[in-house]
Amino acid sequence: MNSPDSAPAATIIRLVGECPVVIWGLSSLERMQRVAKRFGVTDVAYANVKAEDRWQNEGGALQEPAWSSPRRVLLVRADVLLEDRLIKKLLERGPLVLATEINGKLQAVAARSDDNYPAALAALADGANLDALPPGLPVARPDAPELCYDDVLRKRAVPFVLPLNHMTQSAVEWRMFGASYKGATDFVTKWLWPVPAFHATRLCAKLGLSPNMVTAASAVFVLLAFALFWYGQFGLGIACAWVMTFLDTVDGKLARTTVTSSKWGNVFDHGIDMIHPPFWYWAWWHGLGDAGLADTSHMVALWIIMAGYVLGRLIEGAFIAGFKFEMHIWTPFDYWLRAFTARRNPNMFILMIATFFGLPGFGFLLVALWTIVCLLAHGIRLAQAYALKANNVEVRSFLSATH
Repeated sequence: MNSPDSAPAATIIRLVGECPVVIWGLSSLERMQRVAKRFGVTDVAYANVKAEDRWQNEGGALQEPAWSSPRRVLLVRADVLLEDRLIKKLLERGPLVLATEINGKLQAVAARSDDNYPAALAALADGANLDALPPGLPVARPDAPELCYDDVLRKRAVPFVLPLNHMTQSAVEWRMFGASYKGATDFVTKWLWPVPAFHATRLCAKLGLSPNMVTAASAVFVLLAFALFWYGQFGLGIACAWVMTFLDTVDGKLARTTVTSSKWGNVFDHGIDMIHPPFWYWAWWHGLGDAGLADTSHMVALWIIMAGYVLGRLIEGAFIAGFKFEMHIWTPFDYWLRAFTARRNPNMFILMIATFFGLPGFGFLLVALWTIVCLLAHGIRLAQAYALKANNVEVRSFLSATH
């Protein structure tokens, strides 16, 4: 679901060594080819020291490879899996060696070598020996501050570097799955879905299902929930709504773990996410009316919820327009508020609890009240941010590398 980033046409990626481990149904080469394509690099292969990537060691001096190499080369050990953003940053930066501790020993796992390609390749192939690296190549660890902030998933975390020969397949896949989660999201997605969604995502990958197939299934449950709410079947409707929200988690994780994101998938998934909540609230109000449970207060509540949904999105958009990052990652308070703010999943949780006690109408009023509270909170935060900006005070995310 990410658009390709530009990369120099001369850039190539070579995997050093071999690794038989298959993760999320992909070999090291297949995964790297998919990830690299997102960043505009199409020349990805194993470093074949016996053929095109052969280097010579005559008279104790390393010579250029037998083939005419470009000057932008990223070397990555095949037995180590790097998080996508690390690959992107290595492609963007100048000569650099990425090193991490494996079995208590600091080892080189990747290198942007450029002119030092032969020596860096030799070092990575020779047991990842840092001592064999050519002089002048700076060494960085994954926990370097500039590598830890993920602007796509809105979180700060040390990007993973996973030694495939020293971890179980399940452990590697769980680590990758966890890394695919957004930092700023609702409490249901963050705390309740991860374990079942992990197993569902593994099953989908094993069956060869695409993220778009999962999104299509979630769209079916959107319609089922709408119809059940419309006719006052609130319990069954909520069950379908939760299945939809669960599949909405799985499709994104499947896309990230199997590197099968696409523009169409992004439009399909986010389009459904943006459009369906107001229709669910409308159907819930209609179902209350059919059951004889609605009065004027519920009509007012419907308008509050609908208006709050639109205004909330506008406030978030105004914040992004002014500060180039999302409001939810401005301060720890905003980060916490995102977990409970009046969005689909927290609202469905309120409606579920109320319905469990036989009070679907009261639950609807509670959602309207919570919408007002959250709208006021976000509105105040937006005003505060612009007031700081007017006073020449920098507004930046507490998760950013520069904070």
